[in-house]
Amino acid sequence: MAKKKETKKIVFQSESEMPVTAMSLGSMLHNKTGAWRNIRPEVDRAKCIQCGICWKFCPDVSINIVDNWPVVDYDFCKGCGICAEECPTKCIVMVEEVK
Repeated sequence: MAKKKETKKIVFQSESEMPVTAMSLGSMLHNKTGAWRNIRPEVDRAKCIQCGICWKFCPDVSINIVDNWPVVDYDFCKGCGICAEECPTKCIVMVEEVK
């Protein structure tokens, strides 16, 4: 089972403290960015071979492995579709988000 990495929250007191170039904020565990999504991944467990490729390629660390199954954390998933694209069995499909 994969463990979530701990991150340090970066807090700027004002705009002047912010760097002039983009910087990584880790997996954005402090900022729930899932509301940006207009499509979301859904995993068909009947087709899943539990390879973990989706977990490995997810840029937002929003896929967790629970009891050997991929579970999407929709609080952080932005719906980029990389997991669905990389899945060797195509058990992940992107579906329109209903709000």
